[in-house]
Amino acid sequence: MSTDTTETKVAPKRGMSILFSLTLLGLLLFLWLLLGFATNSFWSPNNISNLLRQGSMTAILAVGQTFVIITAGIDLSVGAVVGFASVILAWLLAAGLPVWLAIILTLLMGVAIGSFHAFGIVRMGLPAFIITLATLTSLRGIGLLITNGSTISISNEAFTNFARADFLGVPSLFWMVIVVAVPAYIFLHLSRWGRYLFAVGSNSEAARLSGVNVNRTIYMAYILSSTCAAFVGILLASRIGIGNATQAEGWELQAIASSVIGGTSLFGAVGSVQGPLLGAFILATINNGANLMNVNSFWQRIITGALIILIVYFDQLRRRGSR
Repeated sequence: MSTDTTETKVAPKRGMSILFSLTLLGLLLFLWLLLGFATNSFWSPNNISNLLRQGSMTAILAVGQTFVIITAGIDLSVGAVVGFASVILAWLLAAGLPVWLAIILTLLMGVAIGSFHAFGIVRMGLPAFIITLATLTSLRGIGLLITNGSTISISNEAFTNFARADFLGVPSLFWMVIVVAVPAYIFLHLSRWGRYLFAVGSNSEAARLSGVNVNRTIYMAYILSSTCAAFVGILLASRIGIGNATQAEGWELQAIASSVIGGTSLFGAVGSVQGPLLGAFILATINNGANLMNVNSFWQRIITGALIILIVYFDQLRRRGSR
């Protein structure tokens, strides 16, 4: 069987993906309209700007997480990578490195972490859950050792002002979502490398027999996930002006939730770029609206959990019906 034949079989169903994305977009608009009527301040420029900033970093994390989930894997370390990246960047800037070099080195750190995850999965035979969970714990500890349990301040005002600034009336952090989303969409939906991700998630052995380099594809997925997380760590450091290893705690769950709400199947081989982006902003809207309406923050977690259960349940029904 040729690789091209496999690619055709495992290519995502574009029509259904677009329809689902339009449904998510409709839900997001409905939530915005509902909150506009339910609160007096939802549509205020400051609140919309804050909502976009809140959702942007989760959206980038969700895109990276999606690459891994499509291969039927999981990356539990992205929140810790975000915090660790903020520490590394702040430490490099404090050492006197120029901003551009500190950013490149921090992104390379993300590449190294993703390569380590893939090595553990491919060469050591460890489950993705275990290797990324171990990294989650270890990176928090290493970051705390580097900072001695404290934080590292960033004095470069040009860098710290970036995440707080607007461009053409839109927060710069949201522009970073577009910078990530466009090449991610081209990679996942318009290149053979993206089709390889779907092939591995559908049936890794069949993909291997069809000529797909499964190990290389797994490396690629985890490197992309960790690099996206390192990029978010850079943006977070710019926004809060410090490097802190304890930042972004629980963000891995937000990234997974956004990806799943966006239509990515935890069983692999189903996903898109636009879905997780919309999922991230749906979660951000729910959290933002709950805060404006003084809803207990615990309810926000309950709503997110209920959404995940419902979507995974319907995904299971879809899979059973397709057999």
